Amino acid sequence: MIEHCLFFGRAISVAAPAGIVIWLFANLNINGVSILNYIANFLNPFASLMGLDGYILAAFILALPANEIVLPIILMSYMSGSNLVQIEDLANISNILISNGWTILTAINVMLFSLMHFPCSTTLISIKKETGSWKWAILSFIIPTVCGILICMITTGIYNLIV
Repeated sequence: MIEHCLFFGRAISVAAPAGIVIWLFANLNINGVSILNYIANFLNPFASLMGLDGYILAAFILALPANEIVLPIILMSYMSGSNLVQIEDLANISNILISNGWTILTAINVMLFSLMHFPCSTTLISIKKETGSWKWAILSFIIPTVCGILICMITTGIYNLIV
């Protein structure tokens, strides 16, 4: 029971500041453009190699504290909103994604990268605590992330050869 309380304590200490950062990135503008848009535009060339876009890659990065907020961050970014969104109707979600350029390739690569990317920060902190070394936490971040990037790039390459 004590271990669960410590885990949730670490989760709160990491997730709360992350929520503030996400809100600031979405709401602070430079020359009328949000910081989130600047980040997405910067990431877009690399994300394209993975069959994604800059907003999707930014969402994965910003969701490091809690991986379950990737889709809400993507939707918030596409809707140019300043808040995380919760849309109950799947048709609405589908329309938002398709109107922002999602294809079957995008959907496949989002699923693949969701399966093969870094664990959340709370898990990384737990790995460090359990092993007593940052080495294992860093490897736990790097290995699946590199694998996810490579798998998405390979999938994108095969898809582009076929289509």
